[in-house]
Amino acid sequence: MLYCDAYLTPRSLADAFTAMAEYRGRYRLVAGATDTLPWARAGRAGDVAIPALIDVSAIPELRERRVDATRVRIGAATPMQRFLDDGDLARAMPVMARCAVWFADDQIRAAATVGGNLVNASPAADATPPLLAHDAQVELACAREGKITRRRMALGDFVRGPGKTALEADEILLAIECAALPGYGAEFEKVGHRRSLVIATVCLAAVVRLDAAHAIADLRLAVGGVGPVPCRLHESENFLRGGAATLARLEEAAHMTVGLVQSRTRHDYRRDVLHGFVVRGLASALRRAGGASPPVGELEASHA
Repeated sequence: MLYCDAYLTPRSLADAFTAMAEYRGRYRLVAGATDTLPWARAGRAGDVAIPALIDVSAIPELRERRVDATRVRIGAATPMQRFLDDGDLARAMPVMARCAVWFADDQIRAAATVGGNLVNASPAADATPPLLAHDAQVELACAREGKITRRRMALGDFVRGPGKTALEADEILLAIECAALPGYGAEFEKVGHRRSLVIATVCLAAVVRLDAAHAIADLRLAVGGVGPVPCRLHESENFLRGGAATLARLEEAAHMTVGLVQSRTRHDYRRDVLHGFVVRGLASALRRAGGASPPVGELEASHA
């Protein structure tokens, strides 16, 4: 059982930092709070008591959403459901929309936040590979010497290992900014130990844009679940970018990824899955980007 002495709901950043200072070292920040009970149970016996839960979900800066032709800014308390029901956000971040379909179930998706998924820093976090594919940066805020200051860093630098981030004890993850990719074809692939509410054994985000000749003009691939942190597949991206989407080339790009598997268990399985996900995910993303039917159909059939 989880107990707390105080459940605080600050309405501004200043109020949140005041509460954090009052309960220094004795609080836990929550927004959707969908991972709070699993956190309390994990590896612990008996009851877990926290002096204060500080719910930051009502702070305006953590709820904002701004989308334009080139950039997206989303507050860290944005629920995963928004990538499905906000049309502008879904068009600008097509792979996050595909990811949200796979994310838990309807009730959890309505409460769970994108910032919470990042701060947990799970190697298998669903949101991290899609956001890496969008070249995401995170914005962090703290209150020091009487004023609120902010800093930014690339998402790839923010997540440092299983359960480890660059977030300091007095900081809040405020927002995520990334490239808008309207018109890109996208796919998100995921597999785990069960059929529903699955924690990924491997997950992959793929986004593709084709040129007028149906060659690959731009390509972003990112993977989670195969090592301590999710990562971009830069070698495969660079190999495929600018060329045709043939089965032979996609198979070669997929083969480049097998050395990235650094998980503690099921290495051969993850290598096979990752290889198949790269080919099948790209096939689906190419089709959504308007790829020519024969090669895309051949790719999907070969990895159905």
